[in-house]
Amino acid sequence: MKFNRNARIFKGQMDAAPVAAVFFLLVIFMLLASLVYTPGIPIHLPVADGLAGTDKPTVAVTVDAKGKLYFQNQPIEEGALRERLRMAVRNSTEPLALVVEADKAVSYEMLVRLTLLAKDAGISEGWLATLPRAFPATGQQQP
Repeated sequence: MKFNRNARIFKGQMDAAPVAAVFFLLVIFMLLASLVYTPGIPIHLPVADGLAGTDKPTVAVTVDAKGKLYFQNQPIEEGALRERLRMAVRNSTEPLALVVEADKAVSYEMLVRLTLLAKDAGISEGWLATLPRAFPATGQQQP
């Protein structure tokens, strides 16, 4: 089967209007994309290498830079958090570990208050969530 081809090499001047229109559409999409709200809690975790983890079931509590507490992605007060942690301990068949996802700016006092709150609820083990280093530190070798 033979198809007729009518393709010819373009030898005229290229029109700049379609190129400019596509460029401006891309600029508008970029501007609108930067205005889109991303849901979630903005947390900047500290970076650390070589920290151990836990094999126990965990309960996560998040603390933002302003010291506001979040449990299961919902804002919560300290008293209500204590009760929710107690319920989690009662409903669990194994001992629980607390994972604190704290922003870099959270004070040591807040971390101590959370530790005491978890201890009061019946949780004996606590861990701080960190981010792994993107690249190994200079002078260290990979295992």
